[in-house]
Amino acid sequence: MQPYVICHMMSSLDGHALTDGWDRAFKKSAGDLYETLAQTFAFDAWICGRVTMQEIAHDEGFPKGMASTPIPRTHYFAERNAKTYAVSIDPHGKVGWKNNQALDSHVIEVLTEGVSDDYLAYLQSIQVSYIFAGKHDIDLALVVDILGSELGCKRLIVEGGPHVSGSFVNAGLVDEVSVLILPLIDGRGEHPASFEVSAEAWKQPAHLTLTSAEVQEGGAVWLRYTKA
Repeated sequence: MQPYVICHMMSSLDGHALTDGWDRAFKKSAGDLYETLAQTFAFDAWICGRVTMQEIAHDEGFPKGMASTPIPRTHYFAERNAKTYAVSIDPHGKVGWKNNQALDSHVIEVLTEGVSDDYLAYLQSIQVSYIFAGKHDIDLALVVDILGSELGCKRLIVEGGPHVSGSFVNAGLVDEVSVLILPLIDGRGEHPASFEVSAEAWKQPAHLTLTSAEVQEGGAVWLRYTKA
């Protein structure tokens, strides 16, 4: 059975997802609420894109020249029984992890076959797991399948950024959408929406059915939807 996929986002009233420039105290309390709501989904793995993961990793790069021979493009699982997994969508292998843990979850890098041997040797040296999900581009359906078949994951939560969330929706892989809408207007048109894909990649609108709407402390609203 394929894992159940939840996309959990936080946005301003006008649909923007980047929180920089928002009031710090409000952003912190909203972030805590967002994480509290996320935990109610009892997920096996949480998924973020490269930019978000670099922030979480406090990325300072990784050492070069570690690979003495070519490394086969086969999956590498340093841990198969973790309580939760932190899944990093990182096609070209750029996140400089310091260890194999992110927010108490075992890290899994999702890569394309074009990644460098040095990066694979580096991940192995710190016991970070990795999987290959495409030759040149990431196949998200394959990612979901591998997490289910290889690690037994039953519930996955996608937490951004906007391009990763948009790509999961565009691929038809999302079973449920959860959005925490904050009582503020961002107004900056250059900031991405909560869900983003290129005009060339976009297939069709994703129609949803509202399953719940809850007002939260501070005036935020938590909306949950399933596929229509």
